[in-house]
Amino acid sequence: MNKSNMTGLAIMAVASAAVIAVSGPAYNAIQESRLKAAAGGQETTTAAGEAEGYGGPILAELTLAGDKIIDLKLSGDKETPEIGGAALNTLKEAILEKGSLEGVDAVSGATWTSKGVFAAVQSAMGIEKAEEPASDASEEAVTASGLYHGLGFFSNGRLGPGKDDTDTGVYSFNEVVAYVLFDEEGRILDLEVDQLEVATPNYDGEHMPHLTGFPGQSYNADEDHDEKVDAVLEQTEDTFLAEVDGWATKRERGSTYKLGSGTWEEEMDVFEETFKGMTIEEVKQWYADNCSDLNGKPLHGTSDKEEDIKKYEALSDEAKAGLDAISSATMSLNDAHGNILGALERAYESRKPVDADSVAKIGLGFTNTGRLGPGKDDTDTGVYSFNTQAAGACFDADGKIVALYTDVMEIATPNYDGEHMPHLTGFPGQSYNADEDHDEKVDTVLEQTDDTFLAEIEGWKTKRERGSTYKLGSGTWQDEMNIFEEAFKGLTADEVSTWFDTYCSDLNGKPLHGTSDKEEDVKKYEALSDEQKGEMDAISGATMSLKDAHGDILGAIVKSWENAKSSNISVSK
Repeated sequence: MNKSNMTGLAIMAVASAAVIAVSGPAYNAIQESRLKAAAGGQETTTAAGEAEGYGGPILAELTLAGDKIIDLKLSGDKETPEIGGAALNTLKEAILEKGSLEGVDAVSGATWTSKGVFAAVQSAMGIEKAEEPASDASEEAVTASGLYHGLGFFSNGRLGPGKDDTDTGVYSFNEVVAYVLFDEEGRILDLEVDQLEVATPNYDGEHMPHLTGFPGQSYNADEDHDEKVDAVLEQTEDTFLAEVDGWATKRERGSTYKLGSGTWEEEMDVFEETFKGMTIEEVKQWYADNCSDLNGKPLHGTSDKEEDIKKYEALSDEAKAGLDAISSATMSLNDAHGNILGALERAYESRKPVDADSVAKIGLGFTNTGRLGPGKDDTDTGVYSFNTQAAGACFDADGKIVALYTDVMEIATPNYDGEHMPHLTGFPGQSYNADEDHDEKVDTVLEQTDDTFLAEIEGWKTKRERGSTYKLGSGTWQDEMNIFEEAFKGLTADEVSTWFDTYCSDLNGKPLHGTSDKEEDVKKYEALSDEQKGEMDAISGATMSLKDAHGDILGAIVKSWENAKSSNISVSK
């Protein structure tokens, strides 16, 4: 037997002896004596409780003397050992020292695990968890001189994280959208940020929206999220539509999108509250002063990177205190996961005046749609696209729209023959036909690389950003959308839906202006009263559909109300 084997056996023998030592009669007697002393003559009881931690359930087993915790066992085998596992030990010691939860702080960097421990202990003690503040709870009133709102998109690609077990890359793209209210001086009055992240199906995380590619393309898939490829998915038209229809934003993913200190939306809420009262330039300066130059995360003094340590130590005590106040906000504001800072800046650049005396709530809604066509290219290969619609809205106390801002990101295969259309060839390793001179003939087959993937996404523009290059029969896309937005002022989201059902075609979602030759459209238009037809004349310049394969704009407006939060802004004239 070699020396290393002998050493291993010796370690195992010591470990076995330690297990016996902490479970034998002598140990039990010592433990019983310790608990009796800690109880101080009071009768002891035991209780157990369970709550959700970062990775799974956390179990708390308590021994109580009255209301005092004199012994505690915490277990959570799904917590990350180096973060959550370490936090369990730290919290156990702190709770036993205090004899209760009072005065015990969450462990920095492990807020989610800490909340799970506190909830499990409370459950064991029969303490009902305090209710979260209602989402429509009254906000502190803010008076603004002038009111503007802006909607900003920012898209970027991400290489990684890493590769799957067959050495095939994992990739994703991110679309951050910020809806922001500004005063006359450009200071942020309120804001709502959300983000759509879509990855290749070999990404091993559960609940991540994914895209296999366009119909005809394929990609590795890790369907049970065990870091091993299970299948190669072959994208069809049906699966393409289903994948896009199932995409959910980071806010919509809720508790399934966990970060070290909470969910994505909880951390984003902290940043939103922090940025109120700042101009965009001040937000950018705050970011430059208080966030890592390496990864864009706030400097909380927890990084072991030399650059981060130096930058944090150079902060004033006041600046450090400001960061302590947002210790639960740990994610990056600008990295490969998404440029939140850039979306805020674009919201400011796109701002428009709001004609209203007050705003009770603001909301941001997303919808996603896939489109088959239009048609095929000259090699009989299909043309496809996907659309992300975002609607930001201000509502009054009765839920009526006082201001609406809508935009759409449409991304097509590169064989789409229209000029200025943003496109995606696919993920690196995939390829697609391309009509580069827009003459309805395929010129080449594009082979997607890491560099071209990032460049394509960096060049994406929304329909508003495309401006005069996106022309419709009655003007540009943004001209027509502006007419709809003006027409919907004073309506609730439900009334907008009713308006759509009454005044738009059941075939294609376009407004009925009496110009269609389709029998169903003719009958529906003729059934309108003269007054209703007069109302349609007032929006004669709005001819596009509000709900078709190009995008569900109506759905985004409805979701903006469903997601609305209290704002309470008054405008001084």
